[in-house]
Order: sequence, then structure tokens, then C-alpha cells
Amino acid sequence: MRSAVAILFLIETCLYAIASLTHAGFILEGHEHRRAMIAEAVISAVLILGLISLGLDRSWSRTAAILAQSFALLGTLVGAFTIAVGVGPQTTLDYITHAVIILLLVTGLVWLARNRNAFPLG
Repeated sequence: MRSAVAILFLIETCLYAIASLTHAGFILEGHEHRRAMIAEAVISAVLILGLISLGLDRSWSRTAAILAQSFALLGTLVGAFTIAVGVGPQTTLDYITHAVIILLLVTGLVWLARNRNAFPLG
């Protein structure tokens, strides 16, 4: 069960990296959006740092992971809000991506909150 949160972090990180590359125009043409690309790259980096913190087995590791997930969720909610008000990209892919990642992030936060004694990962 401990590795489940690590797998979740990896999935989230990969999704954000793919989204960033998509908004950079490397994966799909027509989905370029510079601000979204930057935000997603930053969130991806924060999530990988959260994953690394879990592997370090420090007293603050779980807190760092929760903060990383919370930061990612806040950023994703901001992105969803910009879509809702018509500022950000308005594609079906963006709607689906935001819904899926919000579900994953909430799942990760709930798992971290409920499993206080499940660390370290190793």
C-alpha cells in the first residue's frame, strides 16, 4: 500500500509533464498555450519533489508530500477556473484532463491524510 502513493505521484507527474509538452506544441499541434505549459511544468516539478521527499523518510516527508499535492490541486483548480470563465484553452482534452487530475489529486490527498503511519516508502 505504501508504494500506491508513489505510483499515484508518478502518474500525476507524468500527466502534468505530458500536458506541459502538449501546450508547448510538442505532442499535439493546435493546443499551444504558453502560460498553461509553464504552470504544468512547475506543478510537475513540485510533484516530483513531493515524491522524493517521501523516499527520504524524514519527519517532514509526509507534510511535504501533502503540500506538493495541495499545490498541484490549487494550480489545477485555477486552471479549471480559467477554462470556466473562457480565459484558458477550451478543448475537450483540457476539460477531461482537468477532471481526471483533480480526481487523482484529491485521491492522493485523502490517502496521505488517512495513512499517517504508512511511511517511509522504502
